[in-house]
Amino acid sequence: MLMHTLGHDFVPDPIHAGGLRYHGMAPSLSLMVNEGEIGVKAYNQIEAFDAASLFARTEGIVPAPEPSHAIKAVIDEAIRCRETGEEKTILFLLCGHGHFDMKAYDDYLTGNLEPFELPKERIQESIGRLKGLYPWLDK
Repeated sequence: MLMHTLGHDFVPDPIHAGGLRYHGMAPSLSLMVNEGEIGVKAYNQIEAFDAASLFARTEGIVPAPEPSHAIKAVIDEAIRCRETGEEKTILFLLCGHGHFDMKAYDDYLTGNLEPFELPKERIQESIGRLKGLYPWLDK
């Protein structure tokens, strides 16, 4: 099955993004993106932890960093709906608690996390190493 990837040799920066420091996107998600069924958004770790902190204060559950990116997207969508007057049911998956991520939360709360974004040059470099392996990249 095909998937979006930066290649098996991609080495992510040592940021705290939980299990999200992976070189690819699941084949099922890759297919849904390619078919236009879903869109993708990227948030930096500060945006994700901001959303996680709000979720913890309002819902009483400390989320793991991985679903915190989805929480950020849900918050953004809810704000958009409030501003446009659109009524919508928004569903997301909270796949884990953050009890094993207290060090990351401590780093966030003490200002020791940075809003890291992977430079586009590094992305293009990784994708460039895949050319010749996948015909659609050679276009």
